[in-house]
Amino acid sequence: MSLNFRSVQFLTSATKVSECPTDLGSEVVFCGRSNAGKSSAINALTGNRSLAKTSKTPGRTQMINFFSVSCEKRIVDLPGYGYAKVSSATSATWRENLESYLCFRRSLKGVILLMDIRHTLKDSDKTMMTWLCSIDLPIHVLLTKSDKLSKSSRSRELTRVKRDLGDKISCQLFSSKSQEGLENLEQALAHWLN
Repeated sequence: MSLNFRSVQFLTSATKVSECPTDLGSEVVFCGRSNAGKSSAINALTGNRSLAKTSKTPGRTQMINFFSVSCEKRIVDLPGYGYAKVSSATSATWRENLESYLCFRRSLKGVILLMDIRHTLKDSDKTMMTWLCSIDLPIHVLLTKSDKLSKSSRSRELTRVKRDLGDKISCQLFSSKSQEGLENLEQALAHWLN
């Protein structure tokens, strides 16, 4: 079944798992460090620059945001990890809610993990990937903001990251600005959502 990502619509936001949509169908989550480009990637995918809220301020997304692709097929924008100007109690609550969502959401089929190509494989990314692999969630990495590097530099960085990730995690270049890698992202999403 072909998916039309141009018709994606905002569904709802949740601050805790009990507020999430009914756990039926299939979901793919977008996660990454703050300011890795999660919301921008969703906007590029859908062709709607204002669908997912973007900000130059790290940690702006503070809820789990659900977007409907079609009947019971969703993409999900998670709060960024690694930066947030919030209290440690609030941060701990977010972490609990995200862990609960990622561990127990039956409709969750895969994770798009975004990393700024200029700042790849930070400790927080490695920790997240190790943890996601431990709960058997498939991961596809987007090296975002690829337009910020020369063609040779991005090719070199892609090769290095792929080597470091190994065979279990797929990886690609992506730019919301130039649309590089958009078709590959659509294919990865369609594979998990269908």
